[in-house]
Amino acid sequence: MKITPDVFEAYLKCPTKCWLRSTGEPSAGNTYSEWVKTQNDSYRVSETRRLLARSPKDEVMLSTDKENVEGSKWRLASSFAVQARMDSCVLESELHAVERVPAEGRGKPARFIPVRFLFTNKLSKDDKLLLALDAFALSKSLGREVSAGRIIYGDDHATLKVKTSAMTSEVRKRIEKIAALLAHPTPPDLVLNRHCAGCEFQARCKQKAVEKDDLSLLSNMPENERTRLHGKGIFTVTQLSYTFRPVADPKSCAINGRSITIP
Repeated sequence: MKITPDVFEAYLKCPTKCWLRSTGEPSAGNTYSEWVKTQNDSYRVSETRRLLARSPKDEVMLSTDKENVEGSKWRLASSFAVQARMDSCVLESELHAVERVPAEGRGKPARFIPVRFLFTNKLSKDDKLLLALDAFALSKSLGREVSAGRIIYGDDHATLKVKTSAMTSEVRKRIEKIAALLAHPTPPDLVLNRHCAGCEFQARCKQKAVEKDDLSLLSNMPENERTRLHGKGIFTVTQLSYTFRPVADPKSCAINGRSITIP
């Protein structure tokens, strides 16, 4: 079982999206998601070129085999491929870039700092978790601690330094949950959410939700309310409609136990 950043990112948004991506489900097409991918890909290319242009050529590494990683004096590597085997899965990624900080003293190892590029001008917790995943995979691959990383983002090339070691536990837990999810031959129960509008599987999931008459079609219904209704055996919009009763007098209602009349 292979877990990549694309699969990990999908899980942060929706378990169903994660399962579909991991199984190679064809995209149903979504203009917004395609635009976001194009923007991020373009930003990654331009920012990589910018970093490489600022670095001496003899300090840039384009090949990431084990011998070059450990034996050379490179300071910056782009498209850094890593693979790490865990108990339940294999982590596989191509890091946007990695900085190598030489050892500060004899006997001390060099430090490695993963770098991730993002075109948006505002970052979310998910963006930081993806960087933490990069750091975790790099650490496992090299067999040494990787405790921090950087995100370069937005129109002004802003830089955010992130202490990825503080998120290692959460990353590990997410990986375990993803591995358990992907171990099943069928996708998880479908639940539409706010992310659907920007998802490549929107049309596919909406159709299935309509076929099931699923409660998640009611976008304003909170998750805890949907769970409460499931506990009562109510799983469809039609079933929910049967629970409504008309009031005896449409012009009157009760507030705090008091009956009032609407003029």
